[in-house]
Amino acid sequence: MPSPVLDRAMTRARLELSPRHRAARPAAVAAGTMASVGLCLLADALLAKAGQAVFPSTRGYVHFQFSDYAKLTVIGVVIAGLAWPAVIRFSSDPRWVFRWLAVLVTAVLLLPDLYIWMLGQPGRAVLVLVTMHLAIALITYNVLVRVAPPRPSA
Repeated sequence: MPSPVLDRAMTRARLELSPRHRAARPAAVAAGTMASVGLCLLADALLAKAGQAVFPSTRGYVHFQFSDYAKLTVIGVVIAGLAWPAVIRFSSDPRWVFRWLAVLVTAVLLLPDLYIWMLGQPGRAVLVLVTMHLAIALITYNVLVRVAPPRPSA
C-alpha cells in the first residue's frame, strides 16, 4: 500500500511512473545535446573574450583557456542531455522538473566558483566564470526542451 506522504511528495515534485506523454525522439535528444554543446562552447568563448576586454586585469586567466573550460562544459551538457529523457520518462511536467533541476545543478556548480574566489582568485574573473555557468544552464535548458520535446501519447 503506497504511503500518503510519498504520494504527496511525488505529486508536488511532479513525478509520475506512467506519464501521459511519450519519450522524445532519441535523434532529437542527440541533436539537442550536440547543438547545446556547440552553443555553450561558443558562449563560453565569447564570454571569456568579453570578460578579458571588460576586465583587462583578467587577461591570460587560466580558466579562460579553451582547454580549461571546454572539457567541463562538454561533460556538463552531455549529462544534461542524458538527464532530459529520464525527466521526460518520470515526470508529468518534464519542462517544470528540468527547469528546477537546472536551477539546482547550476547553484551547486557555482560552489567551486565561490570556493576559488574565497581562496583568492580575482573576483572579476570569477564573475565571468559565474556568467559562463549561467549561460550554459540557460542555453542547455532551452535547446533541449525545444529541440527534443516530449511527444504526445499515441
